[in-house]
Amino acid sequence: MRLPIQISEQSREPIYHQIEQQLLSFIVSGQLKPGTPLPSIRALAGDLACSVITVSRAYQNLEQQRYIQTIQGKGTFVAEMEAKQQKQVADASLYQAFRTAVEMSFRLQMDPDTTRKTFEQVLEDMLKERGKQG
Repeated sequence: MRLPIQISEQSREPIYHQIEQQLLSFIVSGQLKPGTPLPSIRALAGDLACSVITVSRAYQNLEQQRYIQTIQGKGTFVAEMEAKQQKQVADASLYQAFRTAVEMSFRLQMDPDTTRKTFEQVLEDMLKERGKQG
C-alpha cells in the first residue's frame, strides 16, 4: 500500500513529525479505517526516500498515542478510535494547521485583516474547486 504522504525538506518541521501528522490526518478523516494495514517501516522509508529511523519514530509516536498498533509477526495496523476522540483529534489538527498559517502571516508582517481576507479567499477557491458554493 502506498500512502500519499508528502514530505518537505525545506520545512522547519522535522520529517518524522510531517509523516506522523499526515498519517494521523488519514486516520482521523477515515481515509485509513481501523484494521487497515500500514506499510512496513522499511517500505515507507523507501517510498519517502528517508531514513528507517525517521519512519520508526513516527510509528512509535502514533503507537504511544494509540492511533496505530503493531502485532508481532503480522505488521502495523490502524487502531480503533472512538468517534468523540476522532473529532477531538480532527479539531486539534485543524486548529494547529490554522495556527501555523497565522504564524507565517505574522512572520511576513501581514496585518490581521489581510490574513483574514486571505483565509476567506483560500476557502472560497477551494470550495469552487470542489464544486461547492460558500
